[in-house]
Amino acid sequence: MFEIIVLLIIIFLLSALSLVLYRRISILEQRLSHLSSEKQSQSTRYGLLVEQWLPLSEQFPFSPENFRFLGSPVDGIAFENDRIIFCEFKLNNSKLTEREKRIKELVENGKVEWFELSAGDSNK
Repeated sequence: MFEIIVLLIIIFLLSALSLVLYRRISILEQRLSHLSSEKQSQSTRYGLLVEQWLPLSEQFPFSPENFRFLGSPVDGIAFENDRIIFCEFKLNNSKLTEREKRIKELVENGKVEWFELSAGDSNK
């Protein structure tokens, strides 16, 4: 009879310990998820900030004065005397989005046009 009581106490203690550990693991998973989300958000903000400054760096091969920042769908356009360059800046392991890949493909295939619209008074 004594062995059964000891066994039940051990089972109870192990069950209680399992419950405490399960709750602790759940809390740690939530914290980890939150930290991961914060890290991603911080990386995104850092990337957006760096994109604005890269045209002023020594790495940028074009004239910073002739660069116009767009932000989306491409980071910007460099207007040189003999050409116009669509620019996309990537940090670390960033890859082109599907939209950016499509724009790159259109530019590389010469699917770029000029459009002009006069919005003045046509009655004069």
